Amino acid sequence: MRPKTIIGIVLLVAFSSLLLMNFGSQVGGYMNFVQAEESGSRAHVIGDWVRDQSFKYDATTNIFSFHMVDEMGNVRQVRYMNPKPPNFEDAERLVVDGYPKGEIFIAEHILVKCPSKYENPDEFNDVPDLTKS
Repeated sequence: MRPKTIIGIVLLVAFSSLLLMNFGSQVGGYMNFVQAEESGSRAHVIGDWVRDQSFKYDATTNIFSFHMVDEMGNVRQVRYMNPKPPNFEDAERLVVDGYPKGEIFIAEHILVKCPSKYENPDEFNDVPDLTKS
């Protein structure tokens, strides 16, 4: 092989390795709050908003905070450095993406799963089958 080809392959492998290592450190898996605290890394936590504890948005600091219970029953305060997401009060489930900081979970992104009007298949039982003649 020519020296230019070898150098090109080495550079390509080195760049790919750095890219994969950087991407791997940025992406965390789905965990509960305790697992996220133990790992100390970025995580996605699925849970529900604790409705009997209030939520608040502080406009001076641009921080929205609320309490969330994960699927294992662990409750943590979540702080989100943005305004309250739309339809937050209608949330069926929440997915917070961020990292733990002591007993607080710092969310960088919040996915709000709202009830869907398309989830009940019984609503469509009265629709005639147009494929049959």
